[in-house]
Amino acid sequence: MKVKINNLLERIPEIDGLEFRGFQGESDFPLMLDVIEAAASADHDEESMTVFDIKNDYKHMKNSNPQNDMCFAEVNGTLVAYSRVDWSLEEASENYIYSHFVHIRPEWRNLGIEEFMIDWCENRLREISKAHPSGHKQYFQTYSNELKPWFNQIIERKDYQPVRYFIEMSRSLKDIPSSELPEGVETRPVKSEDVRKIWDASIEAFRDHWGFTDPGEESFKGYKESKYFQPYLWQVAWHGDDVVGSVLNFIDRDYNKKYNKKRGWTEEITTHRDWRRKGIARALIIRSMHTHKALGMKEVALSVDTNNPTGALKLYTSLGYQKYKTVMSFRKEFTNS
Repeated sequence: MKVKINNLLERIPEIDGLEFRGFQGESDFPLMLDVIEAAASADHDEESMTVFDIKNDYKHMKNSNPQNDMCFAEVNGTLVAYSRVDWSLEEASENYIYSHFVHIRPEWRNLGIEEFMIDWCENRLREISKAHPSGHKQYFQTYSNELKPWFNQIIERKDYQPVRYFIEMSRSLKDIPSSELPEGVETRPVKSEDVRKIWDASIEAFRDHWGFTDPGEESFKGYKESKYFQPYLWQVAWHGDDVVGSVLNFIDRDYNKKYNKKRGWTEEITTHRDWRRKGIARALIIRSMHTHKALGMKEVALSVDTNNPTGALKLYTSLGYQKYKTVMSFRKEFTNS
């Protein structure tokens, strides 16, 4: 399948055998994974994605159609890079966010392919934005981390600026502190009929966080079919029939096997706004630590927005979590007028 390059012809790098194409279906998934793994290895980044994970993600896309929204770069028939775009509407700011990413094999970096693919992504996103109402701010967005200085330099040359920082943290499961839930609040095993209620409560709690967009029904379906959906590990705080807090724990066995670790994740940590600052999140995280330890895990990990409005970073630090990686959201404002 050909990919539209229109007015970008003059920007194609002069590399023998280089051609661009579109998405060809599920047969591309193993090729995409090879690129992801080669890039992560070169950057000394940890990546545990599988073909199953990619297939599940692409089965439940929101605001992205791979047939129109992907660009693949091949050299003499071998995939060396690919990119995809999507868009979202931030609920609080009503800003339209037009996101993209590029994965590229390390031996083909800094030869102009990344720049071309970013240009292609921006062109495609401009086309998409024309169907959206005027009067809203519009931003291109891409994510990166401190392990990818080569890519950060490229996007900064294209006038992107880091606008938000997130850190990934971990701690040993030695010396777990103690904590109690407030009076009248309890945890109990998750029942299948409660899963949607817990999900909805978690989404509602995130609604006042930076960049929030409603994930929609397809995201819920994708999550339930993913390897991260492990409700038997969740810690959920109830006050009567109301969910007042939760930690949606999981163990990524692909990650642990690949990197010879015994790590559990304490993620999607939320507290209902009316119940914040009562020790619920702290108590649930500590219960989660005990759950992971009982399953043989040696450490736990999480990610957090450094400017989280609830003071989450301070809480996690007080519980012994320490930073091991920084992730940045880069944005660039644009207009179609």
